[in-house]
Amino acid sequence: MATPWLALLAGPLSYGIAAPALLLDDLARATGTGEQSAAAGVTAFGWGIALGTPLLAALLARRGVRAVLTVATVLLAAGTILLVLVPSVPAMVAGAAVQALGSAGLTVTAMKLADSARQMGVVAASLAVVGATGPLTGALVADISSWQVALALPLLAVLAVPAARRGSTPRDAVPASFDPVGMALLAMLVTAAVLVPHRPLVTGPAAVALLLLLVAWTKVRPDGFLPAAVARNGRFLAACALAFALGVVNFALLYSAPELLRQHAGWESTRSGIVLLAPYLFGGFCSGFLVAASGRVSRRVAVAALLVTGAAATLLAAVTTAVPLLLAAMALASLAAATGQGVLALHAAGVVSASHRAEALGLFNLAYLLSVAFGPAIAVLSQPTV
Repeated sequence: MATPWLALLAGPLSYGIAAPALLLDDLARATGTGEQSAAAGVTAFGWGIALGTPLLAALLARRGVRAVLTVATVLLAAGTILLVLVPSVPAMVAGAAVQALGSAGLTVTAMKLADSARQMGVVAASLAVVGATGPLTGALVADISSWQVALALPLLAVLAVPAARRGSTPRDAVPASFDPVGMALLAMLVTAAVLVPHRPLVTGPAAVALLLLLVAWTKVRPDGFLPAAVARNGRFLAACALAFALGVVNFALLYSAPELLRQHAGWESTRSGIVLLAPYLFGGFCSGFLVAASGRVSRRVAVAALLVTGAAATLLAAVTTAVPLLLAAMALASLAAATGQGVLALHAAGVVSASHRAEALGLFNLAYLLSVAFGPAIAVLSQPTV
């Protein structure tokens, strides 16, 4: 499949994450609620892509690319319709979740179809660049049209579906027995994990218990919904953990940025969105080249560089109030997260057998995309109440 089509198939998912960043006030007014309630739609989108990634990756492994493209397109369209037509918090939450399920299916398919480090780099860069422009694009689209149209931007990915269908083969799947218990346990675990930032005392212990049950179930069904060969691979799990940590830093800073710039520079949301293009476009564009070049360095060097960059972004954002340094922290966070998603996805897929590549990519992206639920929630909860 041609590389530009892969970018279009994957990239619009980031609109669902980033486009609402400057629209929380509009969403709060439209639904008659506060910003924290309006942010529930973002959390629901995070839940949807976190859950949808392994679910549709499993479908991809068992039924092939064309089946996933069909299911994902239907989900994306249905969720978008619900999201934009019913201005209420419950409809927003449900619509964002269903929309995210479809977006996740298209993105994991794009990663599956990427057959080189260069193509994986373009996929990762497209997600990062769209995420960088997402806040400003969402604000501009809302100003020109409405917030409903801004929330429909993930639907752009369906334009690449015909090309993806042409680039796939009918027999690209390995039939396997269905594992409803494993699927249910993973779905409950993802749900509990997404809710941890909001109800930690209840959902934290529940997430730990469900994780232990899921690990135990892999011993009963080693080739089930969560393959034991993937779940017990230490190098795979390390890649997932690092990707999650880098994503949390990036998305927390992305959603904190408008308030930080308002506090320290007195900028309004539109100006903040324009200024934020620089650090996030820097991270997005550079990540494509870094992922493509990652095969020339050792895994340890790549991981060390990601750790140092992510830690520097966190430290810089925590200790400074100077706008240039805040922007530098955001650029570093974007660079680490976007590069990490591509580099670590290649590592995660490379340490498992070819027969489990689709599931590995799905579970890896689950770990990374869980940060979408944590990052914005941490940013909103950390803002001072007035």
